[in-house]
Amino acid sequence: MESIGLLLIFWYGILHAFGPDHLTAIADFSIGKNKRKTMTITTMFAIGHGVSLFIFAKVLETYNISEDILGYGDIISALVIFGMGVYLLFLVFTNRINLNKHVHDGVEHVHIYFGKEHTHSNKDVTSAFTIGTLMGIGGVRGMLVTLGLVEAASVDFSMVLAFTLGVMLIFIGFGAVILYINSNLLTSLKNIKRVFTFAGLVSLVVGSNILLG
Repeated sequence: MESIGLLLIFWYGILHAFGPDHLTAIADFSIGKNKRKTMTITTMFAIGHGVSLFIFAKVLETYNISEDILGYGDIISALVIFGMGVYLLFLVFTNRINLNKHVHDGVEHVHIYFGKEHTHSNKDVTSAFTIGTLMGIGGVRGMLVTLGLVEAASVDFSMVLAFTLGVMLIFIGFGAVILYINSNLLTSLKNIKRVFTFAGLVSLVVGSNILLG
C-alpha cells in the first residue's frame, strides 16, 4: 500500500485513540501503577485493540454482517467502561484500596494494592490486553470506513499496524500523564480514594453516554 495511505490510517489511529472510552479505560487500568507497569499496560491495550480490529476486519470481508449487529460492538465497549467504573467505586466504598510505603536501597517506594495483601502480579497487564481486544470490536465500523476511503482492496497487516501505531502513540502519551498523577498525587490514602472515585464516576458517565447515545 502506498505510504500516503498508511499515513492517513496512522492519523486515523491517533484520532481514534482520543475517544473518551479509550482514555477512560487506560486511566482505570493505570492508576496507582509504577512506571514499567503503566507503560506496559498502555502498550498491551493498544496491541489488543489492533489485533481485535484486524481479526474482525477480516471476518467482515468474508461475511456480510448488518449494521445493527455491528452496533453491538459499541454496546460491548460501553458496558466494559461502565463495569470498570462500578468496580473502581466498589473498591473505594468497601475500603479495599491499600497503601504501603517502604524503602529499597535508600529510596522510598509507594505501592497501591487491593485486598488484604500486597502481591506482584501481571493480571492487570493481561486484563488490559483483553479489554483492549473487546473494545476493538466497537471500532471496527469506523476503521473499515476509513480504510475503504484509501484503498478498496482487502485489509492487510500493514494497514492495521499503521492504525495500531497511531493508537499506541496516544495511549503511551496518556499513560505518561497518568504516571505523573501516580507519582505526584497518589501519596496518601485520602488522595488515592479521591482519584479512584473520580475515575470511577467518569467511567460511569462515559459508559452511560455511549449506551444512551
